[in-house]
Amino acid sequence: MNIDLLLCILGMALVTLIPRVMPVTLLAGPLLTRWLSFVPVSVLAALVAPDLLLADGKLNISGDNLFLIATFPTLLICWYKKGSLFGALAVGMGTVALIRYWMT
Repeated sequence: MNIDLLLCILGMALVTLIPRVMPVTLLAGPLLTRWLSFVPVSVLAALVAPDLLLADGKLNISGDNLFLIATFPTLLICWYKKGSLFGALAVGMGTVALIRYWMT
C-alpha cells in the first residue's frame, strides 16, 4: 500500500472525527446534559407540528381543522394526568372520531 494513500485516509479520518468529537469534549458536563435534554421534545414537535397545522401543504389554523381541535383536549389530559400515554392517545383518537362522526 502506498504511504501517500495511507496518509490521505488518516487525514480524512481526522477531518471527519474532529468536528464530531470537539463539541462533546468541550461541552462535557452539565451544559451538555441540559442541552441534550431538549432534543427529544424538539424532534417530537418537528414531527407533529406539520400534521397539526398543515392541510394540503397550506397553513390551516381554522375551526375546520379537526386534528388541531383534537389537540386541545389531548393537551388537557396530558397536563392533568402527567405521563399517561394511553390517556392522551385515547382522548386524541376519541375526539377525532367524535368530530368525524358529527361532521358527516
